[in-house]
Amino acid sequence: MTSQTLTRRSLQTRLALAYAAGIYAAGTFVLILVDIPLASIQQTTPKGSSGPITETRAGISLPQLLTGSAVALLILIPVALALGWYVAGRFLRPLRAITTTAKIISAGDLHRRLDLGQPADELTELGHTLDDLFARLQASFDAQRHFVANASHELRTPLAGLRTLLEVALADPDADAETLRSVCQEALTLGEHQERLVQALLALATSERGVTRWDTLDLTQIVAGVLASRRDQAAQSGIDLAEHLTPAVTAGDPRLIESLVANLIDNAIRHNHPDGQVKITTQTIGTQVALTVTNSGPVIPGDQIQRLFQPFQKLAADRHGRRDGYGLGLAIVNAVTQAHHAILTTSARPEGGLSITVCFAHGAHSSHPR
Repeated sequence: MTSQTLTRRSLQTRLALAYAAGIYAAGTFVLILVDIPLASIQQTTPKGSSGPITETRAGISLPQLLTGSAVALLILIPVALALGWYVAGRFLRPLRAITTTAKIISAGDLHRRLDLGQPADELTELGHTLDDLFARLQASFDAQRHFVANASHELRTPLAGLRTLLEVALADPDADAETLRSVCQEALTLGEHQERLVQALLALATSERGVTRWDTLDLTQIVAGVLASRRDQAAQSGIDLAEHLTPAVTAGDPRLIESLVANLIDNAIRHNHPDGQVKITTQTIGTQVALTVTNSGPVIPGDQIQRLFQPFQKLAADRHGRRDGYGLGLAIVNAVTQAHHAILTTSARPEGGLSITVCFAHGAHSSHPR
């Protein structure tokens, strides 16, 4: 007999004893209420059949009353226990169904649900809550499997290319120093590709883990620092960076928010066209601070926007013949936004490109776990 069965039966036993005690106490109380009047009743009976002469005597003697009460109380004990066990079993039946189904679900069948239905009571509400929890767990596991599959694919491609490159170089008996040097350069390029991908995966995993550090910071300073490191890249691509930065104080993890800003700006530069523009603004609006990044670029269908915020999702496999993106930038932005309980809004511009706004709580009004 398992410990779970012992615990379950122990709970039913305790409930049965509690119900039986209540039934027994109620029966005893009722018996006392009946016995007290009976003990004082005087019964009047006719003495003979021919006259009105009567005789008054006690209807029930005290010994008879006590004996009958004792017998009734003894009979009430098994009756109370039986009723208590039955009621406890009926009460625990939905809980047993929840436990059995939860064990099946935890064994791997995440698609199954409790579906308690009626009647609507506390246990039914618990079942609905668990169904919602199982649904979230299923979505989380599905997303994790999808993420691992995509990550494995993305990592396997450069590793396979690196292996092929080295095997070809080693198989060439006439390879000179210049050829080997060229192979090493290509190997380094593939290694840098893998390093950037791993860094992006680590950034995504760190963002999804949540915020463990809350500091007061100014978005303006973070944005200015990221812009300073991206101006050369933008100039090489012919992208004009325009900024309108005003103080925007909030609270959060500086590294995660810097990663959010960097990925927004990198995405706006990468998915743009020559002579395009990227505009970055920070401002305080009431109890919120807003960061907005707007870029020109190709026209994006409105029904494709949400998909871009999922890992390894791209609008096109290769928009401009470049493969420097992994489809992780906006996924990191989305994860950092959720970790900071911020609000992310995105709209496709009719003339092409995106406008993305992230609203954080103002530093003076931000609430977060301590």
